[in-house]
Amino acid sequence: MEIKIGIQNVARELVINSELGADEVQAKVTEALNAGTPLVLQDAKGSTTVVPAASIGYVETAQETRRKVGFTPLPLA
Repeated sequence: MEIKIGIQNVARELVINSELGADEVQAKVTEALNAGTPLVLQDAKGSTTVVPAASIGYVETAQETRRKVGFTPLPLA
């Protein structure tokens, strides 16, 4: 799943590819915002990202679309 995090006063958004589901991400964000603790997320490769809860502007989750790879036969002429 692709997670986009907008950080206050920063022009670029933070993009993380994680194996978490949308409900799990929402629960972690809600917990961090309510408790005032940093949001800690781990990406699919094992890297950890820590974002201070006070700096979070928005969090957007989107399912990754799998690209189809295929071959079509060439017309015989």
